[in-house]
Amino acid sequence: METEPPARPGILGSLRTLADGLLGSVSDRLGLISIELREEKIRLIRTLFWMCAVVVSGVLALAFVSLTLVYLFWESARLAVLAGLALAYTGAFVALVVAFRRFLARQQGFLEGTLKELDEDRKWIRGKN
Repeated sequence: METEPPARPGILGSLRTLADGLLGSVSDRLGLISIELREEKIRLIRTLFWMCAVVVSGVLALAFVSLTLVYLFWESARLAVLAGLALAYTGAFVALVVAFRRFLARQQGFLEGTLKELDEDRKWIRGKN
């Protein structure tokens, strides 16, 4: 168990103790905000689930339009239509997966930097550079 060094006497020590307490309170509040935002993220994920259901319905509609095109060109150019549709859909899928992975890689944890900075401020105020 780590013990705190004795407080520095005088007004500077009192101010540092006060600032440390204030930063501790702010840090606690930000932690609570972070928890609330995680709950909000869950709500957002549920919303995205419903949006995905809409997208899947759209994809199914696109698939049936594609099948209709293949049916219409069954006698004259069915292989060309199938190959064209397959290449177009595969290309779009790959591009979306790559873009989405890049998007996810750029994301950082919420308030992660702020909490780290507050901890560094508290260490500086305590004189533990």
